[in-house]
Amino acid sequence: MRSASEDLTARARIRDAAIRAFARSGFEGASLRAIAAEAEVSPALIVHHFGDKNALRAACDDFVVSVFTDDKHELIDAPTPDRIRAALQDVDRYGPYIDYLARMLGDRSPAADRLFDALVDMTRRMLDQQREAGLLVELSDPEMTALLLAMLGLAPVMMRSQVTRLLGQDQLSAPGLLRTTLPTLELLTHGIYTTSAFLDGARAALGGQSADGGVAPAPGATTEGKS
Repeated sequence: MRSASEDLTARARIRDAAIRAFARSGFEGASLRAIAAEAEVSPALIVHHFGDKNALRAACDDFVVSVFTDDKHELIDAPTPDRIRAALQDVDRYGPYIDYLARMLGDRSPAADRLFDALVDMTRRMLDQQREAGLLVELSDPEMTALLLAMLGLAPVMMRSQVTRLLGQDQLSAPGLLRTTLPTLELLTHGIYTTSAFLDGARAALGGQSADGGVAPAPGATTEGKS
């Protein structure tokens, strides 16, 4: 993630006010007049900078995509406690963008598809880097694992109210993140089963077939010496 560090010009104030309004009320529910009042500008100035409401929404989409895809986090090579704590504090700075992201991903729009694809790609590249750093076990299907991890990360964003109701606190708040961080890392680090029986049974039932119809190699297996 990156922070919006620009000095809040009229255009930036309008964009940020629109992000809050669209996240709160949806695209149809947020009027240009309400956005103008929140940004403390005239509706005419919105038209001057963005043209119309659709163009304003496109600018908001592009900005939020950049917020969540531009920064390079430092949790890959050295996931130290200090870096993890710093990442947990980001949620307070990015609250409006997280709310907008939930609205955005719920739409069937090119921007939503672009953002989802970018998040999956970022996850895949993170896994590649962690594998090269010797931090990962061997994965049978790295692409599918990247997709599953991206979905896991987006779940509390898309189901924020349901998770908040069950936890009794917002998972994306600092206390919520403190509660969920260790169980999540336990799940990713150790798994939950004490036996490989379920995995072994699934492999046997699937007959060693990969998703593309080929034979999926067992973890650690190589094809050296085979013609």
